[in-house]
Amino acid sequence: MRLLQSKLALYDAPQKVMAAGIYPYFRAIESDQDTEVIMDGKKVLMFGSNSYLGLTNHPKIKEAAKQAIDKYGTGCAGSRFLNGTLDLHIQLEDRLAKYVGMEGALCYSTGFQVNVGVVSALTDRNDYLILDELDHASIIEGSRLSFSKVLKYAHNDMASLESKLKICDSDRVKLIVIDGIFSMEGDIAKLPEIVKLADKYRASIMIDDAHSLGVIGVKGAGTASHFGLTDKVDLIMGTFSKSLASLGGFIASDKETINYLKHNSRSLIFSASMTPSSAAAVLAALEIMESEPERIKHLWDVTNFALKGFKEMGYNTGVSETPIIPLFIGNDIKALQLTHMLLEDGVFVNPVVSPAVPKEDSLIRFSLMATHTISQVQIALEKIQKASKKLGIL
Repeated sequence: MRLLQSKLALYDAPQKVMAAGIYPYFRAIESDQDTEVIMDGKKVLMFGSNSYLGLTNHPKIKEAAKQAIDKYGTGCAGSRFLNGTLDLHIQLEDRLAKYVGMEGALCYSTGFQVNVGVVSALTDRNDYLILDELDHASIIEGSRLSFSKVLKYAHNDMASLESKLKICDSDRVKLIVIDGIFSMEGDIAKLPEIVKLADKYRASIMIDDAHSLGVIGVKGAGTASHFGLTDKVDLIMGTFSKSLASLGGFIASDKETINYLKHNSRSLIFSASMTPSSAAAVLAALEIMESEPERIKHLWDVTNFALKGFKEMGYNTGVSETPIIPLFIGNDIKALQLTHMLLEDGVFVNPVVSPAVPKEDSLIRFSLMATHTISQVQIALEKIQKASKKLGIL
């Protein structure tokens, strides 16, 4: 065995969890991503999806994707920079820019590639990237590829943010990069306060709205729209794999920034462009999102119902104020056991354990879709309470 394989063979954490019968990852789903999915031939209530508006199996979106394949084929056979730009991509970018209130937009193959390619490209070695400590991993990876000075502040702590801004050179670029809705905690960035500090210290702001689009803002347009501060934000990033029922991502900004990224963002230039069917699906999803505001209203109805139910049963849901609800367990094994017990009882949830979080912060991530019914949520609440009591969590 070569040295690399010898080293990697020492990694056996997953095998230990598998041996205990509570391994919770790569679970195969045999149906579309709906409020109910099929696993091992059985119906399971899905409370682990990021499809916040429940659009991934919408007939209009599926038909749009099929028509795009008929017209353009299954792929673009190249990068956006060379032969991989379709008129469909340009149409989508114009539509997205208008939707989030920016001058221009640029589409990437995945949301991860957006953050890696944008965060790494915008600032140089004499500039600063200032990140919330709980920003998404893609933002962290982008900052690692940058030559800039990277500063992290305590989560949603404005005094901590200001302390970082104070130590920056006043005449250098300072880019504050934040999640709009934090993907595990379920809370919203304190954008009004961040804007005030950005103005005070001449900093720019980039928002990752991966979990915000379709959830908050006018017609689901995201965090800046939610606070009425779009004109105070420099860049808005979004993904297509959540509310927009597809795969890919985008960055929206002023025309000069978009022009710069088109010619300097390596994950755009050196990756194949998003597929025609993916782009067409996003266009169809945007149309539904804007024309059916009742979807977002119902999403919030089931969210508030679930939050109230979990608090009444005694669960700590942290600072969540969105359809992402963390149920803090505080024990890795019990979090994995609860996940396994719930799946056996027909409820799919996601565990978050160390090293992703400290052991004392292990949790179950319970997420909602606009297509969930109150009855489905009630069933899940009852089953979670039953299993949690059996494990001594409640």
